[in-house]
Amino acid sequence: MTLKDARERRVRTGGIELCVAELGDPGRPTVVLVHGYPDSKEVWSEVAARLAADFHVVLYDVRGHGRSTAPKPLRGGFTLAKLTDDFLAVADAVSPDRPVHLVGHDWGSVQSWEFVTVERTRGRIASFTSMSGPSLDHFGHWIDARLKRPTPRRVGQLLGQGAKSWYVYLLHTPVLPELAWRGPLGKRWPKLLERAEKVPAGDYPTATLPSDAAHGAWLYRDNVRPRLRHPRSDAVAHVPVQLITPQGDAFLSERLYDDLERWVPRLTRRTLPAKHWVPRTRPDQLVRWIAEFVKSVERGEPSRGGSGRHADRFGGQLALVTGAGSGIGRATALALAEAGARVVAVDRDAGTAARTAELALAAGASGAWAETVDVSDEQAMEKLAERVHREYGVVDVLVNNAGIGVSGSFFTTTPDDWRKVLDVNLWGVIHGCRLFGARMAERGQGGHIVNIASAAAFQPSRALPAYSTSKAAVLMLSECLRAELAAKDIGVTAICPGIVNTNITSTTRFTGVDETEARRRQERSSRLYGKRNYPPEKVARAILDAVAENRAVVPVTPEARGAYLLSRFVPGALRKVARVEPKL
Repeated sequence: MTLKDARERRVRTGGIELCVAELGDPGRPTVVLVHGYPDSKEVWSEVAARLAADFHVVLYDVRGHGRSTAPKPLRGGFTLAKLTDDFLAVADAVSPDRPVHLVGHDWGSVQSWEFVTVERTRGRIASFTSMSGPSLDHFGHWIDARLKRPTPRRVGQLLGQGAKSWYVYLLHTPVLPELAWRGPLGKRWPKLLERAEKVPAGDYPTATLPSDAAHGAWLYRDNVRPRLRHPRSDAVAHVPVQLITPQGDAFLSERLYDDLERWVPRLTRRTLPAKHWVPRTRPDQLVRWIAEFVKSVERGEPSRGGSGRHADRFGGQLALVTGAGSGIGRATALALAEAGARVVAVDRDAGTAARTAELALAAGASGAWAETVDVSDEQAMEKLAERVHREYGVVDVLVNNAGIGVSGSFFTTTPDDWRKVLDVNLWGVIHGCRLFGARMAERGQGGHIVNIASAAAFQPSRALPAYSTSKAAVLMLSECLRAELAAKDIGVTAICPGIVNTNITSTTRFTGVDETEARRRQERSSRLYGKRNYPPEKVARAILDAVAENRAVVPVTPEARGAYLLSRFVPGALRKVARVEPKL
């Protein structure tokens, strides 16, 4: 279903006609999508089509935009009071007996804040999802608080948001914005969006853009200065609110929402590593969050967004972790689950993968599944990728963690030893990046790939030539892939843990010695790692931090960080240490 399949009606209100489009079953909960500036309802086409499978979706062109008529005169015709009249007319027409779920972007969110905080809409709105548009009343109080107590930090916040709001000042100038939009700016706007925001081409923006933008300038002129000067003191939301904050928004600072709990008693926060026009660039993630939020409100339950410091970032995302049956893999899967992600736990051992999936559900995952595969098997990985994409969707976060160890002199390490360690440690990562990363890139909605390397990647050792080589290759692969995928908004991180208390030592192969000596060395190594006792849960936290911050290379343990610094600034010292034969 697309917006072309929508049912259209005209709704009269205050002397104008609004163009209203409907998708989906009217018997289901109604979701009303309100567009921003200088958009028309078509900005929501990708989101609306996806939501229509579960909801009655309503979009309308704000007065003066798209196929809705404009007020005459324009001055004074776009006040928040009149926009509220429009919304109520639409809600009464499309859902007269049930409250609607409201979703707003940019100026659609700004006006929707008015809708959910004024008394006359009480009972007509069930929930509100806001993105990239603050309440003017909240914004006014935010400014007042920083002017009255001008600490250096608060002054910096004011100056920062003031710089981001440059366009607001221009839109208050007479005539010039209209001339620009009806002239060169209107013609170049689609290409500007494509270059600056990576907005894909399609049915947006529409041919009405020049007049939409010219009319919409009065949204700012009629409302911004009056409300910022005299913000309402009773602007408290009377419905649950979900706030989605794009972290790369060029027009709004994340600090604007620092005090939002004061105004919203029931608030759910989400963050996206994206720019301003998320309805066009991140429709899949928005639909998951909107649908989950609306369904939780309909059930009278709190939103299942996960818990912990990264719940706003990973809630509802699909994460796949290889080597998830134990150690760092299991800890990472559970950390993602606790943050509300949907988790695919992959391991070559079916029992341990299933146990991780069970634990993930208990930890708060919004969905968890176990898959069994040998990551070194190309055909098996291809079948896994097909199954995951068919049954669960495109992966948002991929963690290539599966790995094995091999220790011994270069000359006692056989070609078969080399093949085994490279097949798992390097080719397993290559298969994961190729098969799942390609779908991420094809979807065009961002994502993140985490490859577990090792401190051995930059710390030479005479005892680990094969293992160190495999991990150094993973590190360089990650750096190369990061450069290539940056244009697709896909981050790539190499994690270099160091000595972590996992069971990798119990499965490490020791070359050049008999079985008895190999067993003794395994036991000694396991005791050493146990005494070091650096838990895999700390590595998992570092992985989530790295994804949230889009970091390139992350040495985790103190010894890994120290070795990384030495490799960059004093590599000769590491080479000397590498000559020492370890006592195993």
